[in-house]
Amino acid sequence: MNHNPNTVTDDGGSLEGSGLGNAPTRIEKLGNYTVDGYSRAAVQSYWRIHELKIGFDLGAQPWDYMAIPKIFISHTHLDHIAALPIYIARRRMMKMEPPIVYLPEEAIPAVEGMLKMFTRLDRGRLPCQLIGLASNQELELSRELVVTTSATKHTIPSLGFVVWDRRKKLKPEFSNLSGPEIRDLKLTGVEITTELRTPIIAYTGDTSPAGLDNCPDMYRAEILITEMTFLAPNHRKEKIHKHGHMHLDDIVARRKDFQNKYIVCGHFSVRYSDAQIRRWVKKAIPDELDGRLRLWL
Repeated sequence: MNHNPNTVTDDGGSLEGSGLGNAPTRIEKLGNYTVDGYSRAAVQSYWRIHELKIGFDLGAQPWDYMAIPKIFISHTHLDHIAALPIYIARRRMMKMEPPIVYLPEEAIPAVEGMLKMFTRLDRGRLPCQLIGLASNQELELSRELVVTTSATKHTIPSLGFVVWDRRKKLKPEFSNLSGPEIRDLKLTGVEITTELRTPIIAYTGDTSPAGLDNCPDMYRAEILITEMTFLAPNHRKEKIHKHGHMHLDDIVARRKDFQNKYIVCGHFSVRYSDAQIRRWVKKAIPDELDGRLRLWL
C-alpha cells in the first residue's frame, strides 16, 4: 500500500517534503486520470481524482486531501463521512476557501447539526457550503465538467455520481464553412454547435447491484469506482444485497455490461486478508476483465 506524504496547494498541486502520511492511500494513473484513495468496509473510504480536483467520501482525510475544494458524499455511514469536520477545519486553518460538500439532501439537517456540535466542542468555525442532491440531478462544476446523480441501493439514502466531460462541437452541416461565415451565422443567432458529453468517472459508493443496473452510464464511464464488499463463495447473495452491498459474483455476472476502460473495486470486508481477496478474484476472473480490473488493496 502506498502512502502519499506530500502536502498540497489549494489548486491540487503538490509540494514535496511535508512528511505527513497520516492515512493510507493507493495511487495509480489510469488513462488520463490519477485515482488515489483507500476503501475498506466499516473502516474508511475516501477517493480523489487529482486532475479534476474532486473527491468522493471522507471516512478519513489524508493530509493533502484538504486541497480538494469539492467533495461528493455518497451516504452518511461513518466510514464514509467521519472526517468531514476535520477536512473543513483543516481548510480553515490553512486559510483556504470554504469547501463545497455535495451529499444526499436527506442528510443535510443531520450534517448541519453535527457540524454545529463540533463547532461547540472545538470552539472553531467550520465554514463550508452544504448542497443537498437528489437522484437524477445535474450540476455544472465548470464549463467542461458536469456531474449527474443516480439513486443507489443501500440501507440509508445514498447516491452515485457520474462525471462528464462536456465539449462543444461544430454541427456537421457547417463543417465546410469558413471562419468568417461561421462567425456571421453565430451573430444571427443560429446555433452552430452541438454538445458532446463523455462519461469519464463513475462512483457508486456502497450499493447493491441495483446501483449499477439502474444507471447504465456507470457502465460507460472511462473509470468506474465501485464496491466488492464480499467475496467468499459461501456468503448468501440475498442477504448481501438486502444490506446494500455487492459480491464478487455480481461483478462476474455483469462482465458483458462493463464497457469501462478501468473497473476499480474496493470496500472489501475486513474479514478477508489481501491474499484471500486476490485468490478468490483470480479464480473467478482469471483475465481480470481483460486486464481492466483494479483491486484497491
